[in-house]
Amino acid sequence: MTNSANLRLLTFGCGLLLAAPLVATARESVCHPERWKDAMAAFEKEDQTDPPPEGGIVFVGSSSIRLWDLPKSFPDLPVINRGFGGSELCDSVHFFDVLVARHKPRVVVLYAGDNDVAGGKKAEPIHADFRAFVQQMKEKLPESRLVYVSIKPSLARWQFAEKMQDANRRIAAECKSDEERCHFVDVWPPMLGADHKPRKELFLDDGLHMNGEGYQIWASLLVEEMQPHQQSSP
Repeated sequence: MTNSANLRLLTFGCGLLLAAPLVATARESVCHPERWKDAMAAFEKEDQTDPPPEGGIVFVGSSSIRLWDLPKSFPDLPVINRGFGGSELCDSVHFFDVLVARHKPRVVVLYAGDNDVAGGKKAEPIHADFRAFVQQMKEKLPESRLVYVSIKPSLARWQFAEKMQDANRRIAAECKSDEERCHFVDVWPPMLGADHKPRKELFLDDGLHMNGEGYQIWASLLVEEMQPHQQSSP
């Protein structure tokens, strides 16, 4: 083999070595359950010391849930907050038993997917994780309803708007296929201004998390979905 051929082979091999970590990083899920050990332990302790009643409404998902003052928004409803900031949809799937199933809720409100998109995930794996969550609902809470809050538009992550809406459309279609047990709540219309961009007055200074006015919008969209539904007559 000539020196030039050796050089080409070496260059090609080095290129593969440099590219390999990039490919692995792109494919690797950023969900690492072990990082939520302390959060899950705190929920376990809370359930033991002050167990919430069964048949309530569990809110689960990322920081938009964790930061929500649920008793203030829904003073007359049995709400349970199981949000953990920075989490992705697959994290709620992984810890479904601890976060959701043990409470035997009649309604589950899920907000997740925001961090997934920001972390580089495309719509397909987010949709797949949502389907995995739905499957857990069917297996462990067959009588409960699921309300999915769409991935919200925000100032800080507006560059991901198209990817977020792609994931939202897929999840909305999934819910539409089982409307009796799954409802998709689209928060985009009321959160966008006349310029079709996120309304600045709805957010904290970070441009990502909502203030009280933002949560008022969410509460107004959700309150009807959390009321007991009448069973249809045969």
